[in-house]
Amino acid sequence: METLILKLGATGDVVRTSTLLRRLPGNVSWVTAAKNVALLTGARENIRSVAWEQRARFADQPYDLVINLEDTLEVAQFLQTLQCARIFGASLAGNSALQYSDDSHGWFDLSLISRFGKAEADHLKLLNRRTYQELIFEGLNLGFAGEKYILPEPAKTGLTGDVAISRAAGPVWPMKNWAYYDALKLELEKLGLTVNELPQRATLLEHLGDVAGHRCLVSGDSLPMHLALGTGTRCVTLFTCTSPWEIYDYGLQQKIISPLLSQFFYQRGRDERAMTAISVEEVFHAVRWQLAATVPKQDV
Repeated sequence: METLILKLGATGDVVRTSTLLRRLPGNVSWVTAAKNVALLTGARENIRSVAWEQRARFADQPYDLVINLEDTLEVAQFLQTLQCARIFGASLAGNSALQYSDDSHGWFDLSLISRFGKAEADHLKLLNRRTYQELIFEGLNLGFAGEKYILPEPAKTGLTGDVAISRAAGPVWPMKNWAYYDALKLELEKLGLTVNELPQRATLLEHLGDVAGHRCLVSGDSLPMHLALGTGTRCVTLFTCTSPWEIYDYGLQQKIISPLLSQFFYQRGRDERAMTAISVEEVFHAVRWQLAATVPKQDV
């Protein structure tokens, strides 16, 4: 069995897609964004990975299955250069139109290329109660059974503590920037807890090490959240504008859902109401509950 996965980013989506590596038989090739190659290198004995810029290297053989989880024209055009028996996901319907396979509709009906249009896709996404893994595994006739992420060994950075805070959210989702991280940090430090804000790092392995060096992570729906779930680190995750139901919690996560979620669901603008709808008290108590379920990490 020869399988090719086309999943470039975002990095958090690549991490959660790594669960497929536990179930796909045979050899797996993976084309991803350059920064993500380090997360996949050596992930499994029979996997190879290259950056998107070197994608032509993986046109070297026919594939039994190509899993294309991207919804862009450029990736679909690359797909046309490959020999493959089955395509799961997006492909070209014509010179410039994108379509997706019937078996992948569970996920792509909720996407930017949904056959229903974006407005209805967002509505369906709000109603959806299945995780990303369930949707993808079901389409591939695998059946999700809680398979864990596959991640490399984290780099040792020396940054350790009780609570890690990741407040950063990219420009696409400014409403993920919860307004009260500073207040939360002060309240936690009053308890004598070591609270660190995750710094910018040169590599993803260092970022992974920072997360793994803590007992609990507080963040939005972001890459650090996925790194926590992949390293067995408990986390408190704030959902202000994206779906909490697509995230499988692995028994590690406490989700705090904004009471205004439906009002700002999948909106990419900025509104202070979305960023202040979750109280400091609710997050504070959730962090204390998560810490009570852990023991201090040593020499991570």
